[in-house]
Amino acid sequence: MHTSIKWLLGVFMGIIFLQPAVAQDSLANFRAAKDDITDHSYKPLTLNLTDDGSKYIRFIVWNQMWARVTENNPGTLGVDGAPRRSTADIGIRRARFLAYAQISPRFMVLTHWGINNQTFTNGGVPGGGATGNPGNIPVTVNPETGVGAAAGMSAKKPQLFFHDIWTEFKVTNELYVGMGLHYWNGISRMTSHSTLNFLAVDAPIFNWPLIELTDQFARQFGFYAKGQVGKWDYRAALNKPFSVGAGGRFDESTQRPIAANVVNDNWATQGYLAYQFLETENNKLPFFVGSYLGTKSVFNVGAGWHHHKGATNSRNANGAVETHDMLLLGFDTFLDLPLNKAKGTAITNYNVFYNYDFGPNYMRNVGIMNVGFGAGTTQNGPGNAQPTIGTGQIFYSQTGILLPRDLLNGKGRLQPFGAVTHKNFEFFEESSWQYDLGVNYLLNGHHAKITLQYGHRPLFENYRRAGGAGEFILQTHIFL
Repeated sequence: MHTSIKWLLGVFMGIIFLQPAVAQDSLANFRAAKDDITDHSYKPLTLNLTDDGSKYIRFIVWNQMWARVTENNPGTLGVDGAPRRSTADIGIRRARFLAYAQISPRFMVLTHWGINNQTFTNGGVPGGGATGNPGNIPVTVNPETGVGAAAGMSAKKPQLFFHDIWTEFKVTNELYVGMGLHYWNGISRMTSHSTLNFLAVDAPIFNWPLIELTDQFARQFGFYAKGQVGKWDYRAALNKPFSVGAGGRFDESTQRPIAANVVNDNWATQGYLAYQFLETENNKLPFFVGSYLGTKSVFNVGAGWHHHKGATNSRNANGAVETHDMLLLGFDTFLDLPLNKAKGTAITNYNVFYNYDFGPNYMRNVGIMNVGFGAGTTQNGPGNAQPTIGTGQIFYSQTGILLPRDLLNGKGRLQPFGAVTHKNFEFFEESSWQYDLGVNYLLNGHHAKITLQYGHRPLFENYRRAGGAGEFILQTHIFL
C-alpha cells in the first residue's frame, strides 16, 4: 500500500513541478521563461443557428478519471477471493456528453448521457460481450470459504444511458416550466450540484439520498417549475419516482423495525428556495456551481425538501407491515468571494444540515467504484463502503482557498481544500465524524484540473464506531 501511495503522490507532484521545469528548459533558446505561459483559453463548443447567436446548440463534454489506493474495510476479499488489506486501481468516474438547444427565447431542449463508475471488476453490462462475461471472477464471495460466484456481472462495455432528457418552456421572465427526466432537485444546493466544478474531488453522495433507488442517477421523471424573483431563486417539482424495493423487516437481534424501500405508485414533491445576498447566479441549467474561483461574489442561504408518500415500510414484532412516508429536509449556506483581486485569491465555503426521515432505522451503505468483495467483518461491508444514507441527521462543511496566481509562475493555480462530516444515524448507537483533505491543481480553471484527495471514513461494529480506514484519490478532469 505504501508503494502505491508514493507512486500516486509522485505522479501528482511531478505534474505540477516537473513539467514546467522541462518546458522552460526546452524553450530556453527561443524565448525568456517569463513568456513561457501557455494560452489554454478556447471558445465554448457552440453551434450558432442565427447570425447574432441568439439561437444556438451548446455541447459540453467531460471526463473524470480516478486512480486510487484504498485501505479496504476489514474482512475484504480481492477479486481472486484472497484477503486484501488494500487495493490500487484506475477507473472511469464519469464520461459524459451534454447538449442543449436554445432555439427560441420561449423554449429549450436538453439531452445528457454517458457512463459512470467503470472499474477493472465492475461497471459493465451483464455479459459484457464475448470476453466480458466474468467467468470465474468472484463478484460475490463467501467470506468463510472464499468461494465466489459471478452472478452475471461484468467490467466491460458499460451501457450509455440518459441522465437528463427534458423540454422547457418560458411562461414569464420569472417562471419557466418543463417536464422529463430532470435534475431540478429539492433538498439542498448540493442535491443539484454540477459535476463540472466540485471543490472537493466529488460529492459526499448523501447529498443525493435517493441515488439509484427511486431515481436514475439522481434524476426522476416529473414536471418542474423554476425561476428567479428579485433575489430569490426557486425550483419545485412534482415527480413520479422509480418504483423499487421489497420492503423492510423486523430485526430479531436488536428487536426493532428496519425500514426499506417498497414498490408504490405514489407521486413525490420536492423543492429548493435560496436567497442570494450578493451577485445573482445563472439558473438556465439546474446545475449549481461548486466553486467560482473568485470570478463572482456569492453568498446564498437556502432550504429544501423531498416528500414521497408510502415510500418505505417495515414490520413490527408481530410481523405486521407498517408503511412510512419519506421526508428529507436540507438547510444550507454557500459563500464564494474574492479575497485579494490583485493576487487572485478567493475563498469557497459550503455548509449543509440534512434531516432525513426514511422510516425507522433505514440505512444504506455506499462505496463509490467499490472493487472489494466478500461480506467484510464490519457493518460497513467490503472495500471502501461506509454508512452513507439513512434516517437521522448529517452535517457537512467544506472550505477551499484559491492561492495567489503567481505562486506557480503562471503554470496553473493551487486550491487546497478540506471537508468534515458528522453523521448521526438512528441505526447506530453513536454518531461519527470523518474528514477529507486535498488540493486542486487548476491548469485552466475547472476546464482542466488535477485533484489529489485523502479521505478517512469511520468503521462500525456492533452499532458503534470501531476505527477507520482511508483512501487516496488522484483525479484528472477535463471538460470542453
